[in-house]
Amino acid sequence: MTKPTLYLFGSAAPPVLDAARVIEEAQADGWDVCLGLTPTAARWLTDSLDALAALTGRPVRWDYRMPGQPDVWPKADAIVVAPATFNTINHWALGITDKWLVGVVAEGVGKGIPMAMMPCVNRAYVAHPQFERSIDTLQGAGVRVLYGDGGFVPNEPGQGNPATYPWRAALDAVADVLDPTSIT
Repeated sequence: MTKPTLYLFGSAAPPVLDAARVIEEAQADGWDVCLGLTPTAARWLTDSLDALAALTGRPVRWDYRMPGQPDVWPKADAIVVAPATFNTINHWALGITDKWLVGVVAEGVGKGIPMAMMPCVNRAYVAHPQFERSIDTLQGAGVRVLYGDGGFVPNEPGQGNPATYPWRAALDAVADVLDPTSIT
C-alpha cells in the first residue's frame, strides 16, 4: 500500500526555515511529503531547495506549471499550510489565487481535501479587521485552523521565536488521514 500524500505548504515566516526537520517528522509519521512554498519563502530557502527536493523525492514547487506540462506530484490526501502569513491567509480566504500555493488550497476547499492551517502572525496583524474575517471564512469552508489555544498564539511584533512554533499541532491536525480507511 502506498503512503498517503501530504502537501506541506509554507509562507515566508521564520518557522519555514525548519522545513527539512518538519518534512522528516512527517515522513516518520507515515506521510509521503511534497513541499510547496510561496515565492518569497522559496527565495528564503534558495540554498536548500535541492536538498529539500532530495529529501522528499519530488521537486519543491512555488509557481504554476505551464500549460501542457504534467503534474509531477501525486494527488494530495491532506494539506498543511504552515507557517501561514497574514498575506497568505487573506488571499486564500478572499480567493485571490495569483500565487500557486493559494490556488492549490483554494481549489482544495472545493475538492474536499482535508486541510489544516496554522498562522504565523504578530498581534499587530491580528488587530487588522480582515484577519478575523479570513479566519472565520476558512473555518466555515472546513479548514482546520490552528489559532489560539492548541495552535499558534500571536506575539508582539518582533518578539516571535521560531523555535516555539507548534509544528506538531499542524501535523497532528491531519493525522486522521493516516488511517487508510479514511482516505477517499
